[in-house]
Amino acid sequence: MNSKILFLCLNAFILAVGNCGGPLLTRLYFIHGGKRIWFSSWLQTAAWPIILIPLLISYIRRRRKSASATLFLMKPQFLAAAAGIGTLTGISNYLYSAGFARLPVSTSSLILASQLAFMSVFAFFLVKQKFTAFKVNAVVLLTLGSVILGCNMSNDRPEGESNKDYAVGFVMMIGTAVVFSLALPLMELTYKKLGKMALTYTMVLEMELMVSFVATAFCTVGMVINNDFQAIAGEAKAYALGETIYYVVIVWSAIFFEGFFLGSAGVIFYSSSLLTGVIFTSLLPVTELLAVIFYHERFHAEKGISLFLSLWGFISYFYGEIKHKQNHSLDEENNMDQLALPNTDVP
Repeated sequence: MNSKILFLCLNAFILAVGNCGGPLLTRLYFIHGGKRIWFSSWLQTAAWPIILIPLLISYIRRRRKSASATLFLMKPQFLAAAAGIGTLTGISNYLYSAGFARLPVSTSSLILASQLAFMSVFAFFLVKQKFTAFKVNAVVLLTLGSVILGCNMSNDRPEGESNKDYAVGFVMMIGTAVVFSLALPLMELTYKKLGKMALTYTMVLEMELMVSFVATAFCTVGMVINNDFQAIAGEAKAYALGETIYYVVIVWSAIFFEGFFLGSAGVIFYSSSLLTGVIFTSLLPVTELLAVIFYHERFHAEKGISLFLSLWGFISYFYGEIKHKQNHSLDEENNMDQLALPNTDVP
């Protein structure tokens, strides 16, 4: 296994842990008394200082090799790209929290599966992503799964919640899928543009640092306007599981979400934004199972059909990738054989 595949797998693992842990803790925050939407949005990127640790180590190593080592994030084009993507991330965070406050974990996760369809469109136009029949099939299946899930929303509405609030949550989650699906291809496009500057994983870390910082700043403004900072202490005391558990939940929620964003950035760097969406979708069965186990959520027929279509779409994508690589390898072997043949032409 070469180093690229190793780091791709490592980032995919970090993405997976963050993707499963973040939603579960967010739902735990809301179902036991948490009510601050902007605060929940803020938590999704508030752990950005964690990235400073590997960045500091990298910077010290580079300074030892060269006294002129600088931070890439000081470049204007780098800052502009990070600010734009960070703002989109902040908007996505708010939509996500607003939707999650109204929907069960399993329903929210399945709705977010539709992001692969949106991401495919954005990736096609922004980074010229190539599509095979298998990829198109996967996108169609995953999108259809989300549509089926929305056909009978009332069966999964939490007790005491109105149809209007549930519908708002559904729309918010669709909005999250659209905005987040735009942010990832834009990040991949930024990597391609910065490739002329000898793109490294250190630059990826710096990009994620700035994106998370801007997103956190965006949500901080919302918290200030909504007086969320003053309300945290009171909310902690009234939390159903106790004040200590409250702070444990919000701290680990921030850590898991930052792992998700950091892992996503790494997968994009080592592969593509589309693969990030596929990995996210492939984790649906795990999120579904955890939600049923920990929160005793219902698993009605619509969810079962949607989950089946999601799994089918995931298998279709990776089967297509395997076939593509096999055909590519076969073409290379044929080309090598043609080059190896002696020239039998008679002058």
